[in-house]
Amino acid sequence: MVKIDTGAEKVIRRLMASGADAYLVGGCVRDFLLGRRPKDWDVATSLTPDEVMDCFGELSVIPTGLKHGTVTVLAEGTPIEVTTFRRDGPYDDGRRPSSVRFVDNLKEDLARRDFTINALAYAPEEGLIDYFGGEADLKNGILRTVGNPDDRLREDGLRILRALRFSSILGFEIDTQLDASIHRNKDLLTHISAERISAELMKLLPGIRAPEILMAYADVFAVFIPEISPTVGFDQQNPHHDYDVWVHTAVSISHAPADPLVRLTLLFHDLGKPESFFIGEDGFGHFYGHEQCGADIARYRLRKLRFDNDTISTVVELVKWHDITIEPRKLLKWLNKLGEDRLRILFEVKKADGLAHKEEFREKRANEIAELEQTLERVLEEKQCYALKDLAVNGRDLIDAGAPAGPAIGNILKTLLEEVLEGRLPNERDALLAAAIPMYNPAIRRGRS
Repeated sequence: MVKIDTGAEKVIRRLMASGADAYLVGGCVRDFLLGRRPKDWDVATSLTPDEVMDCFGELSVIPTGLKHGTVTVLAEGTPIEVTTFRRDGPYDDGRRPSSVRFVDNLKEDLARRDFTINALAYAPEEGLIDYFGGEADLKNGILRTVGNPDDRLREDGLRILRALRFSSILGFEIDTQLDASIHRNKDLLTHISAERISAELMKLLPGIRAPEILMAYADVFAVFIPEISPTVGFDQQNPHHDYDVWVHTAVSISHAPADPLVRLTLLFHDLGKPESFFIGEDGFGHFYGHEQCGADIARYRLRKLRFDNDTISTVVELVKWHDITIEPRKLLKWLNKLGEDRLRILFEVKKADGLAHKEEFREKRANEIAELEQTLERVLEEKQCYALKDLAVNGRDLIDAGAPAGPAIGNILKTLLEEVLEGRLPNERDALLAAAIPMYNPAIRRGRS
């Protein structure tokens, strides 16, 4: 017996009491069968939207999508989307139906859905309704479309990335016919909004099968990140690497935590290698400057994909520094440069990147990062100074000591912080004030009293 949200059950029973057919449909049924708690609740009914609104007079009803037969009922604090059984008209824009026609039976409504695992329905009195084999596909871990995959994908090109996302997150194999159709129809993604693509990408990357999906569908991802194409099969010709650039990228992601920001950084971290590649005098391949090149690619592509500014700046900065050697004694400077959050992400990126190198180099890289992480914890525990807010003096202290108020105060504080970070000054009030005097007193700067 599926345990239904009390609000969803109240909506279904109210609809049924009015003489209508009503069923939970789609993702919420799928998630329950998988033992997951649904995020959203969708109900399909034989009533029209006007009839649904009349049915819930005392409850809050929002006409969220009347054109497509949908209203949202707020029941027990839960928003429940209630949609009339319908058949979709043509998808003229390759994303949404230009029109819908209401129908009077559940099967016809479910037949328009994307994947069999999303074409399931449930009602308290009837149990599970499965016209298209979705339950078996759930048990067997197979992702198939309802009907011809070409038809389903051409109706809505975003279903290409939805298929890859479901496979990545659920760990499902993609049916062979759907697999071929995804490759065949990949250019449909050029008609999908950047915001939709970036949202699906960020849901896909944390999945357990993300590395496999990236390797199997590089041509699909290259539709919106073209710089991927040159990395596929690109021989690094370097003693530190077993893999070509794209396989290295996928393997590094396999070693990363299921954090979309870490994995997005790794997706871009070596895209600059083909452009920066050259054979050195030692006969090996080298990639000097690939970090900056990759950062430039990341900035351009993430902007095109309409990512938010914080995500863009974080990924760009981490790609730029992913291959830098950080000495433990310089950790305070890197804390100052990146901040604690970004530095921790950089460590995860560097760990995953290192584990995708040749085996004989992995332990050394892992030990280096482990030492840095230990140093970071010690620095934070000891509350060592690494930012202006940590200095033992502030602008008011300098003014009280005789420094003239003005923009120069900020520059003096920055200089003092630099001296502390370099270990040339202790973070102590008296020492800092004494060091600041020559910075604002011209006479002392020239050596006169």
